[in-house]
Amino acid sequence: MFREERGLLLASLARRFGDLDLAEEVTSEAIEAALRHWPAEGVPARPGAWLLTTARRKAVDRLRRDRAYAARLAVLQADAERDEALAPAADVAGAGELPDERLQLFFTCTHPALAAEDRTALTLRCLAGLTTPEVARAFLVPTATMAQRIVRAKKKIREARIPFRVPGPDELPERLPGVLQVVYSVFTEGYAASSGPRLQRLDLAEEAVRLARILHRLLPAERETAGLLALLLLVHARRDARTGPEGEPVLLEEQDRGRWDRVMIEEGRDLVVRALTGGPAGPYGVQAAIAALHDEAADVESTDWAQIVALYDVLLALTPSPVVAVNRAVAVAMRDGPGAGLALLDALAGEPRLRAYPPYAVARGDLLTRLGREGEAAVAYREALEAAGTEPERAALRRKLGE
Repeated sequence: MFREERGLLLASLARRFGDLDLAEEVTSEAIEAALRHWPAEGVPARPGAWLLTTARRKAVDRLRRDRAYAARLAVLQADAERDEALAPAADVAGAGELPDERLQLFFTCTHPALAAEDRTALTLRCLAGLTTPEVARAFLVPTATMAQRIVRAKKKIREARIPFRVPGPDELPERLPGVLQVVYSVFTEGYAASSGPRLQRLDLAEEAVRLARILHRLLPAERETAGLLALLLLVHARRDARTGPEGEPVLLEEQDRGRWDRVMIEEGRDLVVRALTGGPAGPYGVQAAIAALHDEAADVESTDWAQIVALYDVLLALTPSPVVAVNRAVAVAMRDGPGAGLALLDALAGEPRLRAYPPYAVARGDLLTRLGREGEAAVAYREALEAAGTEPERAALRRKLGE
């Protein structure tokens, strides 16, 4: 309950007082007070309201003791009220009511004035509720470095007087992709850790799914929020089958599909329909449709590779990227044979962004192996081994080289 309420508390207090540091401190104090009082007095009927009232009182007490601090916050509050008058959140919500204040915090944490790495760190700290050491581990940096990064982001919000509000309808199309990208980045690190002893960081992946659910609840009319949530659910549904007993990676064609989460898949498929209905498809909706085709197939052989290639064509037009091109080449190999896929991969050899991207070298190695070109495949696997970030990946590649 504390984990769920913390984000709501923090968003409400940040919106009210215009200061993330103050909001975090009094949120923690309110939870501490609850841990002292509730065991003796019982959990109140509305625990969230109790926490919010307690936190607000503590914030007011703090401001009364510091007049200069209070004067500065009064300026921030005036800015927030002015911005709200110019672009009321109700217009974005489309339901005649103010949305959950976490939405305002989403857009504050991912404001374009902040550095990209700071946006993700701040989102994990404030909205996902991870501690600073946990965020530091996610970014593979020392805790002190991450603490400085989070302080820097908060200072930027304070000094640039970034408002705690939802962008108006004219700003939303420009700002929403940044919010979705942050949540997607969190999931990506959870799905395939950049380094460390484990292939997956399930804690991060699950937090990303939770954040995507919140976003979808708050912006139900935005089709790409449905697309992002669909994508995360359809991919996360395979989590239990993606690693073996020793934590080693299990390729899609070798996974036990009986271990896939069918409830999650059904929810994701329903969301894909919403994401692709009512206008041109967005990149998350298209990726979700690709994931749905994988999840619906009984095995790799019966997968609709022709439709997957067609969807990658759409995705490549929406978001030209060498990573998308690699995935499309693999799908072409499954549709037309390894030679066709290898030709497409070789055409990407000069792309600098793929030099440190292990899946590119792994894909080449696999296709070369299928073509009987073992010597060239070994070279590709060695390249992948040099770039691999996690120990399970390295172990799997060493086995392939041994073979």
